[in-house]
Amino acid sequence: MERNYKEDQQNEIEALDSIYCGDMEIVTTEPFHQFKIPIATEGYSDEEQNGIKVHLIFTFTEKYPDEAPDVDIDDSINLEEESHQKLLNNISDTIKENIGMEMIFTLVSTAQEWINVRWDELKKEEDMERQRKVQEQEELERKKFEGTRVTVESFMKWKLNFEEEMGISLKREKANSDAKKLTGKELFLRDNTLNESDIKFLLEAGDSIENVRIDESLFQNIEDLEFESEDEDDEDYVPGKDS
Repeated sequence: MERNYKEDQQNEIEALDSIYCGDMEIVTTEPFHQFKIPIATEGYSDEEQNGIKVHLIFTFTEKYPDEAPDVDIDDSINLEEESHQKLLNNISDTIKENIGMEMIFTLVSTAQEWINVRWDELKKEEDMERQRKVQEQEELERKKFEGTRVTVESFMKWKLNFEEEMGISLKREKANSDAKKLTGKELFLRDNTLNESDIKFLLEAGDSIENVRIDESLFQNIEDLEFESEDEDDEDYVPGKDS
C-alpha cells in the first residue's frame, strides 16, 4: 500500500502542536508545512537571557519522513555563529538514524540536549577566563610588590642613566681632566688609596686592625719630606730625596 505522506505529515503537525502547547509557530502550509519550534536551556528567561535560546525551522519535503526534512536555525541568543553549523550537523546525524519515521520530536530533543551541553561548556570557559584574569592580576600585584629583579646588566644600565641624570659622569670627567693637570707632588698628596690598601689587605685576610702592631719608627713625618720644585719633570721626582 502506498504511503500517504500528506496525511502522515498533517498528523505529526497536530501532535507537535499538542506537545509544545502553542509554542510552535506554523509559517506556511503550502506546498509543504514549514514551522518554527523554540528551544532553550534550563532556567532560561527572555528578560535575563541567562542561557541559550534558538528557534529551529523545519520544512517537510514531499516524501518526508522517508526523506530528510530541511532544518535551519533562526533568532539564536548566546549561541556563537560558528556553533550554528555544529548544531545542524548534530541534527543531521540524528536524521540519518531516523529516516522512515516521524522524527521532529526526536530532532528537537537532540537539539535541546546539545544546547544544554554547549551552555555548560560556555559557562566553564567563562569561569576559566575569569580565573585567568584573576591570576594575571595577582601576578601583576606580586611583581609590583616584589619589584624588578636586578641583574648585572640592568644595574649597570640603571647606574649609567643615574649618573647621567645626576651629572656624575660630567663631574668625573672634569675631575679626571683636573687630575691630569696636577704635578707629581700634588698627585702624591692627593692620592690616599695607598693609605687604605694595607688596611684593606689585613681585613680581607681576617686580621683585626687593633691586633696589628705598627713600628712608627719605620715611618717619617710627612712634614720632614722634601719635594722637588713643581717646575721639574714629574718623572724625575722622588719623594724624600735631597734636592
